[in-house]
This record gives sequence, structure tokens and C-alpha cells, in this order.
Amino acid sequence: MATSDLITITNPRSPISEAFRTLRTNLEFSSLDHPLRTLVVTSAAPEEGKSTTLANLAVIMAEGGKRVILVDCDLRRPALHTVFGVSNGEGLTAMLRDDAALHDPPLQEVGVEGLSLLPSGPLPADPAVLLGSRRMREAIATLRERADLVLFDAPPIVAVTDTAVLAAQTDGALLILRAGSTRREYAERAKELLEKVNVRIIGVVLCNAPFDTTLQRYYAT
Repeated sequence: MATSDLITITNPRSPISEAFRTLRTNLEFSSLDHPLRTLVVTSAAPEEGKSTTLANLAVIMAEGGKRVILVDCDLRRPALHTVFGVSNGEGLTAMLRDDAALHDPPLQEVGVEGLSLLPSGPLPADPAVLLGSRRMREAIATLRERADLVLFDAPPIVAVTDTAVLAAQTDGALLILRAGSTRREYAERAKELLEKVNVRIIGVVLCNAPFDTTLQRYYAT
């Protein structure tokens, strides 16, 4: 079940949980003209809180009444199965190699109503090739039929080509940056790489930003 990374479950009244609800609202209003059904979440560089941020966003989206599928597309360093405490024995890579799994995805329940997880599964030798394949487009279509929103956890875009290949097949991308950590040139490069493949950048989430402690008393009541 949930680990301490899932603050939206362990402390739903916290300021951080409320920030995720604000993010949910912003995403919903930003896509009124172009509804989001598939969204890639990536970061500029490793260790920027991408997977934890996405996991909490998925929880909040499901709690808002959406049917959400969370997909671990980081086929190099998957993390979502650890965040939710489930097995990574079967997942996305099974859909990409097996016809039965393609039509009946090995989704896992994570204890949150409306939210399902598709772990990465065993890691392949050729992640970028798989994520850019016709089979991946078929997998996205299958998952899209089963949910209101499909969220994809992708590798850091500056580090590998996997993310640009994947994002080009979805409705847009959300970029995660870490305050005091992400280098400016990496953030600019991430934006350039997404724009180069005509990906709609939905927005940027800044993690690890200082919290105004004067608001703490309000959230604690």
C-alpha cells in the first residue's frame, strides 16, 4: 500500500496535499478547450521528485472523481511500484510484447478508489525503441479506453530520448523542476526538446519550494 511518499494519503489535510489539489484544478482549467486524456510527466534531470509528485497527483485526480491509470514508462529506473508497494513482475513491457496483455493490461489496484497502476515490468534493452513503436501507440489507445486520464511517468528528458518519443504520442507534458537544484540550462534544454517534437507543454511544477509558515496554523485547524 502507500509509503510515506504519498502525503496525499498519509496527511490529506496538509499544505502539500492542498497544493496538489490546486495543481489538479489548474490542470483542469488549462485543458478546457483541449481536454487532457493522456499526460506525460517528466523532469529536466534525475532526482527532482518526478515520480513522487506524479504519484500524489494521480491520487488527487482519482479522489476528484476521475478514473485514472498511472503508467511507469521509466524503463531504466522505474519507481512507482516502490512508491505504492506493489510487485513489478509484470507491467507495461508485457503489453508491448504479449498480445493477451495488450488487450487485458496487467493493472494493479493500489488502495485508492478510481486509481490503477501499470508498473514498468521487467526492463528491456531498448527502451526508446519500445516507447516509439507502433505497439506503444496501441497500448496507449487501450489504456485510454479504460480511463478518463492516463498519466505516464517518463525518464528525465535531458538525460535520454525516451521521453520525447513518448510525449509526442500524448496530449501534452508536465515538467517537474526542483527549487534550488535544477540547473537553468537543463530547464531550458528540457523545454527545447519538448517543443522540438511539437509536444504541448501543459505547465511546470516547482518542487521543494519554501513554504510560507504563516499559513501553517490555517491548515492545522
